[in-house]
Amino acid sequence: MVKFNKWGSVVLVAAATLMLSACGGSSSSAGEKTADGKPVLTAIVTTHGLTKSNDRIEWLNRLQKKLGIKIKWEKASSDWGQKKAPMLASGDVPDLLIGPNVVTDDEFGKYKGLFEDLSKDMDKLPNVKQMFTDHPETKVLAQQSGGAIYGVSKYQRFWPKSATRQYINKKWLDKLGLKEPTTWDELYNVLLAFKTKDPNGNGKADEIPMDWSPVGTGGFGYFQPMVLLASTGIVPSEGGNQGYYVEDGQVKNFFTDSRYKKVIEFLRKCWTAGLINPKAFSQDYSQYQSTGRGKGNTALVGFSWGWEASDRFGSALASQYASIAPLKMSASTSVKPVWSVEQSLNYNRNMIVLSAKSKNKKAALKFINALYGDETSLQVLFGAIPEYISKKDDTYTVLPPKDKAVDPGTWKWTNTWADNGPMYIRDNLKVNLGTDMKSVVEQDKALSDAYKNINPETQVYPVTFLKYSDADNTTLANNNTVLLNQAMPKFAQWITKGGIDKDWSGYVQTLNNKSGVKQNLKIMQKAYDKYEKSDIAASIK
Repeated sequence: MVKFNKWGSVVLVAAATLMLSACGGSSSSAGEKTADGKPVLTAIVTTHGLTKSNDRIEWLNRLQKKLGIKIKWEKASSDWGQKKAPMLASGDVPDLLIGPNVVTDDEFGKYKGLFEDLSKDMDKLPNVKQMFTDHPETKVLAQQSGGAIYGVSKYQRFWPKSATRQYINKKWLDKLGLKEPTTWDELYNVLLAFKTKDPNGNGKADEIPMDWSPVGTGGFGYFQPMVLLASTGIVPSEGGNQGYYVEDGQVKNFFTDSRYKKVIEFLRKCWTAGLINPKAFSQDYSQYQSTGRGKGNTALVGFSWGWEASDRFGSALASQYASIAPLKMSASTSVKPVWSVEQSLNYNRNMIVLSAKSKNKKAALKFINALYGDETSLQVLFGAIPEYISKKDDTYTVLPPKDKAVDPGTWKWTNTWADNGPMYIRDNLKVNLGTDMKSVVEQDKALSDAYKNINPETQVYPVTFLKYSDADNTTLANNNTVLLNQAMPKFAQWITKGGIDKDWSGYVQTLNNKSGVKQNLKIMQKAYDKYEKSDIAASIK
């Protein structure tokens, strides 16, 4: 998953300038053609840090040749959030912007006239139109409050309810004669044994009992410890997002909830005992992945969260890890654990956006439509045919990595846009999935009871599908900036330095009275109530 890091302002301006120079912007490449008359488009795509350059992605090169177009590519990754702001402010954007929510709804409202209203171009986008017909929720996801469509959504079909599963090193448990933990206290004791009893057997005190993916300043995401909120009965969404969740049909924010405080207190206890990776607050995503994959056949991490075992720990170590059920807060609690639910795994908004200034609009629309074709969409997700997908008759098979040292998830993210690309995976498409996706299904079974404890009508925050007016989008964005600037630094501070008991009352008062969170909750409740009454809500539950 892409993680967004903060950069200094000098670097920000320089990065943005370089990017614009490379893309050329729509205005500087107006109507450009190659020597042999092919229309030239400029585009920026936000990709995973692993993904190879666009000129080496096989299906993408073949598609351009088939369509008779040439695209000048610029690639962004963790720095997209910093590149985007000055680019939009300048008004000089490339023909195409590609990636999950690459331009947000509130930015469409803020920069009116900058992007093409694709609702007027549906006759040129039959594949997109088909997706909207087959899955009306994707049209709702794409539309602004007035009906305009500035960004096309996606549907990718295969993914489970949650991005996150939790894993424990079963080999270590067996060596130490320990059982899988079922409560926070049991987990603490297991982690303590992992730290002190050399379970990897190399004679070194190099075990990392607990680790999680990097937490940024913009809220929580996948594979992070806020899934522990599920032990308290809160159903996190998107791993925690900006603190919003739904309980009994009411939109709330957990940053001021006493149950959030309990999670922080447990993590503080683990930190004090040296059970959490000391680099948990400083590592980037590649470091997090590298640590999880250990050293050869020697595992380093005891307990962590991830998408799938081989993706998290690598092919060599995956068999050591077991997916385990959500933990209870304590043996005596009556609270039934739930789990994080993500609707964005099979859906996402604003996957591709077209500049209103594009002088090669016809070519751009051809390219957008082609991305949503059945076979092309499959290649966007899993890689090119025949290199990474085989086809026999009407059945497609995702091939294993050619490099046996690489796990299927890494292989996919290396060779194509994967989940970061625009696509429509048809429900009737016959696909034999790779071993990682089959493993996800098996490993997700540990969460089955927790899923049963969730009432989707009153406990799932449908963040992906809530729609707001331009004014409300602006209000939400501004208030969330204030909220997160106050809340996120406390997350790290309270775990590493303590002080939550002393700070809590004043912190809650500040967030409730000065962050705008109460105003946001009113706006979001109205949108949530409207969503729950819609046919779309029933169709995706």
